[in-house]
Amino acid sequence: MKKAMPPANKNTKKKYKPTFSWAWVYVIILLYLILSPFLSGDNVKEITWQQFSKDMLSRKAVEKLEVINKEHVNVYIKSSFAGDTAFKAAFKPVVGKGLNYGPHYTFTIGSVESFELNLDKAEQGFPLSERVSVRYINKSNWFVNILGWTVPFILMFLIWNFIMRRMAGTGAPGGSSIFSFGKSRATLIEKQNSTVTFADVAGLEEAKVEVSEIVDFLKTPDVFTKLGAKIPKGVILVGPPGTGKTMLAKAVAGEAQVPFFSISGAAFVEMFVGVGASRVRDMFQQAKEKAPCIIFIDEIDAIGRSRGKGAYLGGVNDERESTLNQLLTEMDGFATNAGVIVLAATNRADMLDPALIRAGRFDRHIYLELPNLTERVAIFKVHTKRLTMADTIDIPMLAAQTPGFSGADIANICNEAALIAARRKADSIQNADFSEAIYRIIAGLEKKSKIITPAEKKVIAYHEAGHAVASWLLENVEPLVKVSIIPRGKSLGAALYLPEERQLRNKTAFVEHLCATLAGRAAEELTFGEISSGALDDLEKATKEARSMVMYYGFAEKLGNVSYYDSTGQTDLAIQKPFSESTSKIIDDEIIGLLAQAYQNAKGILAKKKPLLDQLATLLLTKEEIDKGDLEKILGTRSDFFHLPIL
Repeated sequence: MKKAMPPANKNTKKKYKPTFSWAWVYVIILLYLILSPFLSGDNVKEITWQQFSKDMLSRKAVEKLEVINKEHVNVYIKSSFAGDTAFKAAFKPVVGKGLNYGPHYTFTIGSVESFELNLDKAEQGFPLSERVSVRYINKSNWFVNILGWTVPFILMFLIWNFIMRRMAGTGAPGGSSIFSFGKSRATLIEKQNSTVTFADVAGLEEAKVEVSEIVDFLKTPDVFTKLGAKIPKGVILVGPPGTGKTMLAKAVAGEAQVPFFSISGAAFVEMFVGVGASRVRDMFQQAKEKAPCIIFIDEIDAIGRSRGKGAYLGGVNDERESTLNQLLTEMDGFATNAGVIVLAATNRADMLDPALIRAGRFDRHIYLELPNLTERVAIFKVHTKRLTMADTIDIPMLAAQTPGFSGADIANICNEAALIAARRKADSIQNADFSEAIYRIIAGLEKKSKIITPAEKKVIAYHEAGHAVASWLLENVEPLVKVSIIPRGKSLGAALYLPEERQLRNKTAFVEHLCATLAGRAAEELTFGEISSGALDDLEKATKEARSMVMYYGFAEKLGNVSYYDSTGQTDLAIQKPFSESTSKIIDDEIIGLLAQAYQNAKGILAKKKPLLDQLATLLLTKEEIDKGDLEKILGTRSDFFHLPIL
């Protein structure tokens, strides 16, 4: 019994509907280009005029000639020469006949006049009855003619179609297209592809609590709307680079399971006026169609910079300002953007326009800071999950060695430790690999190949030993972990400290830190009687710190409680200084006085402990790198030297 066929439906027909393929058009054109030489005429052996006149015409073997289109001549050989060995190759058997009636040969001519002249010369001794008859024929291949007319138009059409398809793009938003130039270039991540969750974000517990309310609103908006509450239209994430602003925004989209539009602020601004505003409109239009959804604008300060600020320095950027105006209108204008939440990230919140960060646009400001010790432990645990580590790895100790490191820095440390272990072909990552990775990121890569003379090496050893002794004896200076005279990066030596996480520093801590910073140069002068250029980095750091003490923190006695620090960033753009020339002289005197006093203090400390300085420098020359254990053997326990009076 024949099985009944299922009824056809519209979806089935649509699924199997044949589609037109441009590949066949390209194949036909290719075949034409290949076969066109064979379609233009008969496949006849080509000869030269010399061969024709010498071997054929002189032997009276030519029956007739045909001049085709005034370009080439077809030669017909007499049948009586069919058996002649000289012409055997010219005859081709035909079914039912003993001879191919030709043409048998062909040759090209420059012009009819020259051909006739040459033919008359060749036949000068021939009687009129034996001269070869010549016919002039104009032939045309209709197929070739048709192709000759149509193929150029087809090629032009295909090229035009190709260009238009390329210009029109693939239909994706913001494609490479002249017609989609004003379209949004935001990358859309559908909710099923949003795999990042709060579990993947470590060290931002307080920030996650703030943004979790947005997640709850996107999941269950009725809980809030029934009480008349409105969800914040925008949330701006502010923090130093690498603190996880982008990751937190992705986690919000992943937790809420909503579409996520991601774009950089620089992607809005182009050289053509009006493009940025057009892209803003298109992005919000797409977001409304996908609502509820999240728009994430990274580095929003590229378009959100305060209008008019710095116009006298770099000129007015009308395109950027029109883009900002459109963004302000979309976020809080007459049109409603229900279900569209804007997340933005920047590390320059002081540069943003006040109209952008006001309530009603960016209602919430979440400040992300560098992770503390507990948060760094959590970040290390996240980034070490995929690593093959030894059981002796102490993650809390690694976190303690990396104060001031961001989440991106910690991820870099983990990757560097894995690379170092892989270079030495180890089975697992050891503590030494992590220590080397931390030291490499702080000080740079080792450069043992750098040529250093013994005299220079001795100066470097005493310089670093001076830092070590002074910092070991001063209570408010961070604990010293390692001292090295191996060149790393741009430095010829380095002293690695373990900074303590303090929120406040008193004046004594600043003064002692200046003293330890200048102790390297003081050790050079105390030992060799002169100073070198190796203290450039120390002088730069000490000068900046002394300037901040005087100008920002109010530690200068002559100035009193005055600070010239401006958190809004207006000072950087000001043409005039916020203080007079006389005040500038006082500031310079105070900075020079602080540095001079710190240098004298360093020389006094090292002069009292000169034997310890010599021992430490000698050990550095021998081992090139010493750690905390070596320092304790020479300098003793650090707490025994605390409260050393500053001279």
